[in-house]
Formats: sequence, C-alpha cells, structure tokens
Amino acid sequence: MNGVHPKTYKLEKTRRHEVQSWTRATKQSLCLMWQKVKIQLMLSMSFLVAVFWYCRRLYGFLAQLLKRWSNYLQRKLIKNHSVLAEVDLLGYSAREWKGETKQAKHMREAYNELFWNYHIKYLRQVKKDNYCVLRAVLFQILSQGIPFPSWMRERDILKLPEKLLYSQGCNWIQQYSFGPERYTGPNAFGKLRKCMETLKTNWIEISGTKDHEERGNMCNALFSDESKEHKLYEAIKFVMLYEVVEAYEQIKNREEPIPHLFSLLLARDTSSDPLSFMMNHLNSIGDSGCLDQVEIFLLGYLLEVKIRVYRLHRFNTEDFQVNYPDEYRREWNEVSLLTEDDRYYHIPVIRT
Repeated sequence: MNGVHPKTYKLEKTRRHEVQSWTRATKQSLCLMWQKVKIQLMLSMSFLVAVFWYCRRLYGFLAQLLKRWSNYLQRKLIKNHSVLAEVDLLGYSAREWKGETKQAKHMREAYNELFWNYHIKYLRQVKKDNYCVLRAVLFQILSQGIPFPSWMRERDILKLPEKLLYSQGCNWIQQYSFGPERYTGPNAFGKLRKCMETLKTNWIEISGTKDHEERGNMCNALFSDESKEHKLYEAIKFVMLYEVVEAYEQIKNREEPIPHLFSLLLARDTSSDPLSFMMNHLNSIGDSGCLDQVEIFLLGYLLEVKIRVYRLHRFNTEDFQVNYPDEYRREWNEVSLLTEDDRYYHIPVIRT
C-alpha cells in the first residue's frame, strides 16, 4: 500500500466512493430536472404554437368577417341612397348604350349633344321607381337651398288636410292612397298631417342651412331614409290635390281666371274633377304609376320652380328640351331633369 496505513487507505476509498456516489446522484438529479424542464419547455412551446395558430386563424376569420360586414354595409348604403353621386356623362352613356342598334346610336348622339353643347358633364342617377320625378325635383330644390314657395309661407300647409276635409267638405280624401303602402281609411287625415309636417320641417331646415357641403350631407341623409322620403312625396301629392280642388272651385264659381294647365288637367276624361283626379292618377303615383306630363306642369307651378327636361328619346326634334310649366315667372328658380323615356328621370349636372 506504499506505506499508507490501512485505515487511512480505507477512509480515502470510502471518501472517493462517497464523492462518486454524490456525483452520480447529482448527475441523475440534474438529468431528471432537465427532463422535467425539457418536458415543460416542449409543452410551453407546443402551447405557444397552438396559441399562435389559433390567433392567426382567429385574425383571418375576423378579417374575413369584417370585410364581409364592410361590403354588406356598403351595399346597404348604396342601395338606400335614392340619389347617387355624380358620374361622368359620356362614361354613363357608353355603359348604358352599347352596341350599334339604331336606338343605341341615337342615345349616344343625344348624350354627346348634352355634353358638348349644353355643358352637361355629369349625371346623378335617381332610383327608378314611381316616385322618380318627385325625387329628382325635390332633391334639387333642397340641395340648392331653394326657399319654401311664397304661397306655402302665406298659408299654413299643415292645415290643408283639415281645410279640405271640414271647410270644403271633401270627406272623400279618406280614400287617399299612400303610394306603395296603399293605405286608405279613417286615419288618412292623420297620416296626411304627418306627411305635411315632414315636408315643412325638412324643407325649412335644409333651405336655411347656408353651408353648401352641410346642406348636401343633410340631403344625402334625408334621401337615404325611405320612410321620410315617402312622406315628402305624399305631401307633395296632397298639395297637388289641394291646388286642383282650389282651381275646380274657381271654375265652378266663375271666379278669376286660372292657369291654363288646370284646364288641360281637368279636360281629361280620367280627371274631370278632383275626386277622379285623386282616384285615377294621384293614388297610383309611387305604387303603379308615375306623373304624366301635365302633372309635371302642375308640380312646377305649385313648387314655384321651372323644371327644364332634356328628353333624349326626342333628340333632333323641337321637344328635345322642354320647360314645365311653359308659363313661369322670371324669379322662379330652375331645376333640370334628364329622361330617356318620359318615365324615369335623372339629374343632369352642368359644368361651364
């Protein structure tokens, strides 16, 4: 043993054995700990990968959902706008009248005439329904800030239904029909009053707004609300009826001369008196019928505006451009319409 005492040797051997045992135990502990840490790291990594994948899928789903919702709202907004934004006139003509048919060529020539010789560069499309002409005229009146007609300012138009019903004994106005709603009945009087209130309130508010951009925004909002829109048109229809009743009474009583347009209107077999005018013409407007030309004369007269209409199907004739009514006062404001068929109307926009 090289001079080492047996006990000392045995003690050193024991110590080496203990060190080796401790080293092995430490290694085993570290290995076990690493295994546990490794498992935890793997689980954590797997969890993070799963969370990342889930978040990525969720992001993709939400992005797709947001896109669909945005498209839906955009379609809804466009659908609800009954007067659309300006579009290039010649671009619209090229899209709507393709081909080389006689009618297509005729329409394109008419649009070119408007563009080059009438300074009409743009077009605002108007929803094609049986309120179309009322919508096109009233939108321009409000967007231009044209004030309430003088005769409407002098009289309280809210009392017109009451006046016809009680003062003039026209109890048949209970048969008045509200366009596509087709309502008739004892509540017609109350519904008419609400329509008159809607017309007066919105007209005064919008025409009193001096800022052009703000007034345009108010018009866009109003003409995107179908319920309010229809009330406006029904109020205008009722004012037309009231004016016909007034003219009819003047003719019966042989009072002061009436404008020629009333003679034309009452000369028709289908509107020889106010009741037949309402039943055969007014009640269908907004539902199954639209305004005839003589009724557009009446519309311009009672709203105190000159309605200039470009009739493209009458291009190259003296009826290509007409005014409604043909007898108007110089101080009246002017609005313009464009039609391809005397049924549906759009708004021409002039740029000089």
